[in-house]
Amino acid sequence: MPRRSGAIVSILLLAACAKSPPPSAPAAAPVSVAAASRKAMPDLLNAVGTVEAINSVAVKSLVDGQLLESHVKDGDEVKAGQLLFKIDPRPAQAALAQANAALAKDIAARELAKAQVDRYAPVAKKGFISADQMQQYLTTYEAAAAAVKVDQANVAAAQLTLGYTDIHAPFAGRAGRILVQPGNLVKANDTNALLTINQVAPIFVNFAVPGAYVERVRTAQAKGALGVQARGDGMKAPQDGELAFVDNAIDTSTNTVKLRARFANGDESLWPGQFVSITLTLGTDANAIAVPDAAVKAGPNGYYVFVVKPDKHAEQRAVTVTRSVAGESVIAKGVEASETVVVDGQSRLTDGTLVQIAETKAENAAGATAGDAAK
Repeated sequence: MPRRSGAIVSILLLAACAKSPPPSAPAAAPVSVAAASRKAMPDLLNAVGTVEAINSVAVKSLVDGQLLESHVKDGDEVKAGQLLFKIDPRPAQAALAQANAALAKDIAARELAKAQVDRYAPVAKKGFISADQMQQYLTTYEAAAAAVKVDQANVAAAQLTLGYTDIHAPFAGRAGRILVQPGNLVKANDTNALLTINQVAPIFVNFAVPGAYVERVRTAQAKGALGVQARGDGMKAPQDGELAFVDNAIDTSTNTVKLRARFANGDESLWPGQFVSITLTLGTDANAIAVPDAAVKAGPNGYYVFVVKPDKHAEQRAVTVTRSVAGESVIAKGVEASETVVVDGQSRLTDGTLVQIAETKAENAAGATAGDAAK
């Protein structure tokens, strides 16, 4: 029995001393990749803007009277000079007639005084009447002539007042709701307007950008007009406009600067008070290095990407991202053109991980299309 136990122990010792097999190599991590490319990338600023009418007027009466007629309906499109309202003109017509009568009376008095001056001037030269008497004739004529000028001014004022009984649109635009209906009495320059007209074509969009971008905006604006694009809910297509105004001071409460863009708005897709997304184009970088946004990740020390080396190992690199445009990030530092970056599967990677490049969705779609064509 002891001999048998010793044999078993010897066998176990020989097994323990036998060389262990080498560990198997780690499996490659499957990833999807894309190539960094050098291309022209626009320099864009994004913001939220508010649409504002270029011109907006609260239409009010300039005379007191009864509103007789309304020639516009709620929400109508109006033209410049179009008749909107008519106020009872009879009081103004009576005042004009009275002013014309006074003018005619004073013209007659002036003509009489002029005739007396013409009659007695030769007599006064011969000394048949005194100089004081002649001066009275001259003074009477000058006073009559002055009275005629006053009457002419009164007639012009009465005509102006009569013209105010017809209220016309000051510019083309879109009418709001009619606030005073025919039959009501209106007062000159009353607190309540008859209606409001907004000019919607062209139109403004107000927006703000961080104050740190002021120099970039002003430098780009000095080179030429800057394009602005507006997009909003319900709009069939984005609207293209032009930067029209940069405020002369930064708002200290928000650290932003106010800007304004002008849009033709021929289809009236932009409406006063509407919120829209604004994209301001400051220029174009002709040789920018771009990678898909999915390749860029944020870490505790900033942005980074995984670059696939020629030996199929991943290298983690810190990158400097200047901006993102249409799903692509512009890289200022960290990646060179034509290098391969990982766009999917970064969670499986660490610096130096062996990778296996998986077939991309684009390749799958191309293969399926080719297969269908072969069939």
